[in-house]
Amino acid sequence: MHIPHLYVQRNSEGSPRTACQLNPSPDGERYTLAARPPVHLNDVMLKLVTELHWQKFIIFYDSEYDIRGLQSFLDHTSRQGLDVSLQRVDRNISQVFSSLFSTMRTEELNRYRDTLRRAILLLSPRGAQVFIHQAVETNLASKDSHWVFVNEEISDTEILELVHSALGRMTIIRQMFPLWKDSNVRCMRNNHRISSLLCDPQEGYLQSLEVSNLYLYDSVLMLANAFYRKLDDRKWHSMASLNCIRKSTKPWNGGWSMLETIQKGRITGLTGTMDFRENGSNSHVQFEILGTSFSETFGKDVKKLATWDSIAGLNGSLKESRIDNGMQGVTVKVVTLLEDPFVMVAENILGQPKRYKGFSIDVLDALAKVLGFKYEIYQVSDSKYGTQLPNGSWNGMIGELINKRADLAVSAITITPERESVVDFSKRYMDYSVGILLRKPEEKLNIFSLFAPFDLAVWACIAAAIPVVGVLIFVLNRMQSARTQNPRPRTSSRRPRSRTPCTAPSG
Repeated sequence: MHIPHLYVQRNSEGSPRTACQLNPSPDGERYTLAARPPVHLNDVMLKLVTELHWQKFIIFYDSEYDIRGLQSFLDHTSRQGLDVSLQRVDRNISQVFSSLFSTMRTEELNRYRDTLRRAILLLSPRGAQVFIHQAVETNLASKDSHWVFVNEEISDTEILELVHSALGRMTIIRQMFPLWKDSNVRCMRNNHRISSLLCDPQEGYLQSLEVSNLYLYDSVLMLANAFYRKLDDRKWHSMASLNCIRKSTKPWNGGWSMLETIQKGRITGLTGTMDFRENGSNSHVQFEILGTSFSETFGKDVKKLATWDSIAGLNGSLKESRIDNGMQGVTVKVVTLLEDPFVMVAENILGQPKRYKGFSIDVLDALAKVLGFKYEIYQVSDSKYGTQLPNGSWNGMIGELINKRADLAVSAITITPERESVVDFSKRYMDYSVGILLRKPEEKLNIFSLFAPFDLAVWACIAAAIPVVGVLIFVLNRMQSARTQNPRPRTSSRRPRSRTPCTAPSG
C-alpha cells in the first residue's frame, strides 16, 4: 500500500535485546523505519573488556536471549585471543547451581569458581538478581569477583538491588536518555503552548515506562511532526487522498512523499534526538556505564564511570581505583602458625625478636612494602587455626582476630564457610585435595591365573556342587523312567451296553 510506518522492537520478557531481522515484502521494505536504534551492546561490551584487560571470562545468557546476537562479539574476541565461555541460564536458576554440586568434583568446582571471577550477565534484571543470590548462597561468588550486567532496560531500584546482593564488584551497562532543554521554545506553536508529556514531564510516570514505550511515544510525535509539515503542501493534498473503507490494493500516491518528509525530519523527544537519515534507522543511542569501586563500603556505592555513544565511543575511565589505605607508617599485629613451607622459623639471633620465613611471610613483606606499614608477628598460643566452640566463641587464629588481639592472620589456613562468616579472607593462592597412593602391583604370568577371580572356598563349593547336581539329575531321571515302564491299571466306569434281538416283521 506504500504507507510509511514505524516499528518499535520490544524486549522478550526483560532479556537483553538482539538484532531484529525484518522480512517485509520487497515493495514495503523501504517504507519501514526502525524507531529504536540498532543494537550496540556488542560494541559496548567489547570496549569494556578491552579497557579492563580481561583475558578469560564467561558469559551467562538468558534462555529467552537469541545467542546469534553474540556472533560479532565472539568473532572479535576470538581474533584477540580471548578465552570466552558461554553458559545458558534456564528459568529454574536454583536447579542450575544444585546440578553443579552433583556433577562436579571439588577440583572442578574450584576451577569453576575461578571462572566466575570475571563474568558478563546477559539476563533480565529479575533473573540476574536470583542468579547472584544463588551464587553467593552456594559460596561460588568471591569478594574479588567482577561481574558486568548488560541490559538496555533496568531501573535505578533494580540496580541498587543487584549491587547490594553482589559480593564483589558490579558494573552495569544500560541505555541512557539525555535531559532535554529549552522546552519552552520547543513546546510553542503559534504563540500557543502545546500540552504533551514531553512539555510537561511527570518524572514518576516516565520512570515506570519501558524503553519501548518511550520510543513508541516519540514515534507518534515524529509522525505528528511530519503531518504538521505536510499541511502547507497543497500538491500533496491533491494526491494523498486515501479511502480506507473501500477494499483496494492500489498503492497510496502520497506515501513516498510522506516517507521523504519523515526521513528529513528530526525531533527531540523522551528518548532524545530521533531521525532516520542513516539507512532508514534511528542512529542516536547513548549508554551509561555504572559501577562500584574498591572502598570501605565495597559493593555498596554506585557511581557513573563512563558513557558510550555510536559516534564518540567511550567517554570516561573504567580502570579500577586503588585503595586509599592510609596505612603508611601503621604497625600491624600479625598472628601466625608454623606450617612448612608457608611459615617457618628462621635463624634467630640471641636477644632479638624471633624471625620467620616462608611463602606467606614473603607475601606479607611484599604487602608491607607496597602499602607502607610495619608489622609485629607472633605465634598463636594454642597452636590452632580456629574452630567454633560450643558456646559460640572461637579459638586459634580466628579467635585472635575476633577478639581484636591481632589485626591480620598469616598462615596456611583453609577457607571455610563458617570462618568466612566471621572474618574476611584474601584470595586463595593454593588449592589442594586429599589423595591415596597405592603401590602398583607387579604383573606375573601364572598358569593358575584362571583361579584368581574366586577364592579357594568358592572353588571348593563349585567342585562339590558338580557331583551332587549330577547325582540328583541321575536319580530324577531313573525315577521318571520307572514310572513310564510300569503304568498303573486303569478301571472303566462305563455301564454295559444292553443288546436286544432284531426281529423282522412277518408277512
